[in-house]
Amino acid sequence: MSESVLPQNLGLSPEEIKDRIRGLTWKMAIATLLLMAIGSATRVMNAGLACPDWPLCYGKLVPAQEMNLQVFLEWFHRLDAGLIGLMAIGLVGLSWWYRQQLPNWLPWASTGALLLVIIQAVLGGLTVTELLRFEIVAAHLGCALLFFTSLVAIGMALEPYQGTGAAGKLTWLGLTGAILVYLQSILGGLVASQWALHQCFGYSQLCAVMHSHIAGVVPPTLATGILVILALRTAALHPLLRRLACGAGCLLVLQIILGVATFWLHLQVEPLTVAHQAIGAALLGTLVAFTVVGIRDRAPQCAIAPDRQSAV
Repeated sequence: MSESVLPQNLGLSPEEIKDRIRGLTWKMAIATLLLMAIGSATRVMNAGLACPDWPLCYGKLVPAQEMNLQVFLEWFHRLDAGLIGLMAIGLVGLSWWYRQQLPNWLPWASTGALLLVIIQAVLGGLTVTELLRFEIVAAHLGCALLFFTSLVAIGMALEPYQGTGAAGKLTWLGLTGAILVYLQSILGGLVASQWALHQCFGYSQLCAVMHSHIAGVVPPTLATGILVILALRTAALHPLLRRLACGAGCLLVLQIILGVATFWLHLQVEPLTVAHQAIGAALLGTLVAFTVVGIRDRAPQCAIAPDRQSAV
């Protein structure tokens, strides 16, 4: 049996196949986080229309003659997106090719992630052709966050893990926090795409949008703070879950500090604005990772397994 399987799997065991797919998934997740940071830099540098056409830039793959900082940001943003798209195709191909050695859900999950990439590409083109309409820009960010969290979920689901069964309702609290952070990120996208902060300070316009984003900090802060406290108070909680909860708490504090600094400096320091969005995405990914591991958390069945094996 093993000799007939080896040619199809190129000599790789199921665990080695899973390790390679997991590694590819995490590389894609890191590249996507970088892509969102570059997208934020493109916006704050007013480079969203630096390439007037799409998908090429000035009708070229590499606009060498037209290259400046703004053109480079927009061009590199598209290049990174294209590379992630190719990796997503590779992930789908590997998942379906080795589907007999992988969890049943993985091919479908990777296909769903590829579908998000296609939608994201369409939205990316529309941001240029529709001249940065704020609702399209916000949808572009929302889809990117969904793709990023899907990669984090796949990666964490493939990580080796043996739980303690102590997560309980903390899993639902982590999911609630993730949903609230996602909605707050979309609000932030609306503020950014409409330049609501500048509009409110300069012309007393769009203040409701900006104030909604400020008030929206409270629910995810409460959910994440309670998660951290309960995780530290649950003695039997797996160390990985405790680290993820504490990591989410640290990212939340950093995110609030960046948000306050960005507000008081009126978006005049571009790296702060870029870091604010990147840390928000990292916070969302951490809460999603906690939720996935919490779902997997089960008490070990050491006493049952030997009996089942002997019976077989």
